[in-house]
Amino acid sequence: MALSYKTIKPLLLTGTNAASRWFSYIGLGIGVLLLLCSLQMFINIQQLLTRNSIRKNGSDFVSIAKNITNENMGKDNRFSSADIAELKAQPFIEDAAPLIPNLFRVQASAGQMVNFSSDIFIEALNNNFIDTVPPTFTWVENQPTLPVIFSSEFLEMYNVFAPSWELPQLSPATATNVAISLHCEGKLGERIFIARIVAFSDRVNSILVPENFLEWANKTLEGQDSTKSSRVFIKTKDANNSDLLKFLDQKDYRVNKDKTMFGRSKQILQGIITGLGVFGLLVILLALMLFSFYLQLVIARSKDNLQLLLTLGYSPAWLSQNMAKQFMPVYIFVVLTGLALTQVMQWSFHHFVMYDRPELSSFVDWVVIAAAILLIILSIITNYRLVKRLLYRMF
Repeated sequence: MALSYKTIKPLLLTGTNAASRWFSYIGLGIGVLLLLCSLQMFINIQQLLTRNSIRKNGSDFVSIAKNITNENMGKDNRFSSADIAELKAQPFIEDAAPLIPNLFRVQASAGQMVNFSSDIFIEALNNNFIDTVPPTFTWVENQPTLPVIFSSEFLEMYNVFAPSWELPQLSPATATNVAISLHCEGKLGERIFIARIVAFSDRVNSILVPENFLEWANKTLEGQDSTKSSRVFIKTKDANNSDLLKFLDQKDYRVNKDKTMFGRSKQILQGIITGLGVFGLLVILLALMLFSFYLQLVIARSKDNLQLLLTLGYSPAWLSQNMAKQFMPVYIFVVLTGLALTQVMQWSFHHFVMYDRPELSSFVDWVVIAAAILLIILSIITNYRLVKRLLYRMF
């Protein structure tokens, strides 16, 4: 070639109106920003949903109970075996386990170290549903010491009111060294056990004992088995699943709102963000269409010059390739600018809106970066194919 593309470039852009080109660039930038921001916000919501509740083996564990109203106060509002079987049969529930209650009276005292005594309740739950189960959480018949898993919230509540009762506040480590006397009394007799806290649970708000102990104690001291429970723990892949929440509402089951506070508005939030993402994609498409009109105008006004270049020996493939190359830096700059603004948005959202919540990161997700790279590649390919098609159509 006698001439380089840099030399012949003015022949192709003579008399063109740059306004449509800049409008297409601005539209592309707005569309890219909307799309990337929407994608990042969608990921933020998913992270908040999946990490909001305590998980074990990739599942959520949620406690449910039947709502107590003025109309059903005098009825039996416990879960029957049929209720639990119905819960297990739901496709969005992996498993369900009742919290077995004590049917006898339990009085706890801590001796001289903590001069306090009170009637308490104890419960038992399948070990697979408890977040912290140490090896010592076992019991055999005639064993005088009873292992107990204590709710972390219960210990926090005790430390709040302890000074008002002139009782010592306890750290978790100290609480595990306190010997608690449990006086268990039923219509068939009474027993005294020395209980020790072996772990604390952040998931279960209760005082948990081994299942086999409570089944034995209910039968030995009260003469009956506990076949019904006031609370049931369910295991699910997503505690914010909309089908799960609809089912619980239909059955009038009460669930911890903190576990599902995001799920209640999940569909609305995702709908809004998805709508913004689709709108951003439409803006990108409209920008590319506007840019195609600009290219048609360039080629139409440069028709005579292009015919001259072809006569001089330049091929349409070489011309289309070099014409497309001159717009590559612009596409890369526009998309990278959109990615940089998305990063600023994510940093501001994490620090000033979510107050550095650990579930989120101050940096954009790798999926957003991959989407930006994909947009650059698609824009370059689309631009090259468009230029090539317009040139070959004209000649």
